[in-house]
Amino acid sequence: MSEISISTPHHRLKGYVATPQGEGPWPGVIVLHDIFGLTDVTRGHADWLASEGYLAVAPDLYSWGGRLRCIRALMTDLAARKGPAFDDVDAVRQWLEGREDCTGKTGVIGFCVTGKFAILLAADHGFSASGLNYGPLPNDIDAIMSGACPVIASYGGRDRRLKGAAARLKGALERNRIEHDVKEYPDAGHSFLDDHKGLIGVLGVVIGATYKDEAAADARDRIRTFLARHLGQQAECHWRVSQLPARPR
Repeated sequence: MSEISISTPHHRLKGYVATPQGEGPWPGVIVLHDIFGLTDVTRGHADWLASEGYLAVAPDLYSWGGRLRCIRALMTDLAARKGPAFDDVDAVRQWLEGREDCTGKTGVIGFCVTGKFAILLAADHGFSASGLNYGPLPNDIDAIMSGACPVIASYGGRDRRLKGAAARLKGALERNRIEHDVKEYPDAGHSFLDDHKGLIGVLGVVIGATYKDEAAADARDRIRTFLARHLGQQAECHWRVSQLPARPR
């Protein structure tokens, strides 16, 4: 596990890379941090993925400038669906795929605001799988999911800000015939995979965004299985078209 620095067309980003034990090459996963930045929680997500056999890199999207400036820039790019933030992630993917210890097959996973980022990266950005956790959905989610890579998503049933998001996303993926695994956990709220401590954790309790053991464990099991199918040794075992629901006429 080590701190890294990656050059992109616009910035030089700091980051964290977690390497599996043993000998590679391994599939790669880009871990996008939540609104709070590259905290120990995000490093923990990368460490867990490394323990499952993935070369995991967590870029610090706030490391090129002041935090508020970086947050504003990220939000602007997500609204525009293009810009330096997208170029940064593309550059991190190319860096990851270019490593001798990477198989060249990569996925991306995001949390909260970067869950939305993972949605927007699912099509036309070179990923073989996209994972989003409690990510806000664009209004035109059907169009966004056209041509997307396989998607796994997890939402909390008590997340009032994202009420109905799981059903909307699942419907869009079914209509576009994209392989997917979307699940809503009735007893979980926002950020149930993020075990934040200190002031951030206290803030989470206030707004109903707290870690949920059982839901988090189940979500990780689903992510493990999904990534193994699309990035690991089972990656060639894709669903046949006949297994997908027919496109509505």
